Amino acid sequence: MYDFHTHFIPEEIMSWVKENKTKVNAKWIEKDASKNTFLEINRKWGFELKDAFIDFSKYSSELKNAGITHAVTSPIPQLFMYDFDPVITTEVSRVYNDALANLSNSNPDIISALGTVPLNSPEQAAELLQDAMNEGLKGAIIGPGISGHMLSDDYFIPFFEEANKLKAIVFIHPLLSEDPRLKRRMMPNLIGVPWETTVCATDLLLSGFTDTYPDIKVLFAHGGGYLPYQLGRLDKGFKQWGAVSTNLKAFPSEYAKLFWYDTVLWNEKSIDYLKKMVGEKQVVPGSDFPFDLSAWPPIQVNKDEISTLFIK
Repeated sequence: MYDFHTHFIPEEIMSWVKENKTKVNAKWIEKDASKNTFLEINRKWGFELKDAFIDFSKYSSELKNAGITHAVTSPIPQLFMYDFDPVITTEVSRVYNDALANLSNSNPDIISALGTVPLNSPEQAAELLQDAMNEGLKGAIIGPGISGHMLSDDYFIPFFEEANKLKAIVFIHPLLSEDPRLKRRMMPNLIGVPWETTVCATDLLLSGFTDTYPDIKVLFAHGGGYLPYQLGRLDKGFKQWGAVSTNLKAFPSEYAKLFWYDTVLWNEKSIDYLKKMVGEKQVVPGSDFPFDLSAWPPIQVNKDEISTLFIK
């Protein structure tokens, strides 16, 4: 069994955060309802420091207990640190990548890993991606953009040109939506997270991204958000408006089949629909372990493809 979408925080990163707690506004919070401490960075999106996040023996034993034979692990979005000066983002990215490379190279039968890059400095991001892949990482996990820039903007050309050259995996993972209407009932996570993916995925699709960068394996978290459900609307817009069709050579629904999607949907019928819309070969098993809303263990699909394209 495979799991493409998991997260881990190496000891080196926890040490870096503690050493730089003032620079990144790190805060450890005790909550009565939890036995674990919560970590908050820059007053945003605190998360529970479960043992499986920070203890590799616990992480790997949980994989084994769930029947997972190989997992792809990634840095956590809370530690992308795009809000800070690129010097800080680059430093933490290097520490994270080196630590995950050491971990995956020491445990090649259990895990593969993706790195993180300073998306707020695309030239540096390109350099770190090359370094990470030279160390044995498979690519990088990135957010859906940074403040003021969507991923289709020319601003990110240096990073995507390098990713295309390296035939990297680029796993696009959303951050919490800051829409003020969602500040209640856990909606930033429940619907804000897939909404951020929807906006990013639609923007990349309509920009003709895959024609420009055909060798990047773009994977969208959480089943692509709401994009697969609205492909008919995009196709209608393609026929109706030049602003939709200008950058495309085929219907949006055909371009959607060139991306990859994980199965973090918590519903087999939703996964079946996703496979019908984008093709079974474009869907890979994922869980989002060990976050609270992980789909654990992941539903297995497309095992041969994930083995040959994403792991080996």
